[in-house]
Amino acid sequence: MALWPPLNSGMLVRTGHTVLTWGITLVLFLHDTGEPDTAPPRAHPITQLRQWEEQGELLLPLTFLLLVLSSLLLYLAVSLMDPGYVTTQPQPQGEPKEEQAAMVPQAVPLRRCRHCLVLQPLRARHCRDCRRCVRRYDHHCPWMENCVGERNHPLFVAYLALQLVVLLWGLCLAWSGLQFFQPWGLWLRSTGLLFTTFLLLSFFALVVALLLASHLYLVARNTTTWEFISSHRIAYLRQRTSNPFDRGPTRNLAHFFCGWPSGPWETLSAEEEEEGSSQVV
Repeated sequence: MALWPPLNSGMLVRTGHTVLTWGITLVLFLHDTGEPDTAPPRAHPITQLRQWEEQGELLLPLTFLLLVLSSLLLYLAVSLMDPGYVTTQPQPQGEPKEEQAAMVPQAVPLRRCRHCLVLQPLRARHCRDCRRCVRRYDHHCPWMENCVGERNHPLFVAYLALQLVVLLWGLCLAWSGLQFFQPWGLWLRSTGLLFTTFLLLSFFALVVALLLASHLYLVARNTTTWEFISSHRIAYLRQRTSNPFDRGPTRNLAHFFCGWPSGPWETLSAEEEEEGSSQVV
């Protein structure tokens, strides 16, 4: 009889992310060359965080620590929350509200998922990793071990923005401890761990910056990663020359982050509906 529940991939990924986050943070806070105390002050590399600690200036270190903790909590929230699983059949829409006057319900027939047998609303897709259909499916994130969809996509973008701030600040802190005037062998022994941390932060910052830029671009167009990449394979997009969900960058961003103007993601602009209705089979 097993005493512990089996570890799944999600638990391993989240544990790895948590350990890596705090490991890098500890290196930035505690890194020292380990040279004797008889060495002249500041004769060996030391990060800006260590300088602040030694000088009793704790506001900035505590702020950095708070940002790291906030980014980790956001990561866990996005990773663990329901991304918008399709659990009920789509309900017929009533009369559009005043702020939806320029929008009309979509007339494309809905399809039934062959895997979970639910009737998929527009913009939903079945995720083979989660084995569920997800509303306004964007992508399945292996680093989150969860889908990014209707419910957690705004938090995902907020996480990327906060994570980028933390990474860039950490990059500056790591660089502040890298001094290159020492002989190569001594420098590598004294700052090898910090240099490795700097390389990791550089790689992660580049990846997160590219992800954040791409998601903000897609959000401003009110499209998803899946729709952007596979528009030629999606029935409600392949016969259209432009994105039928686009309300303009300002309205798209306001609706994505603030829910204004209100209305479902699946509505199409009236002019697009009039042009495309004759093409629907």
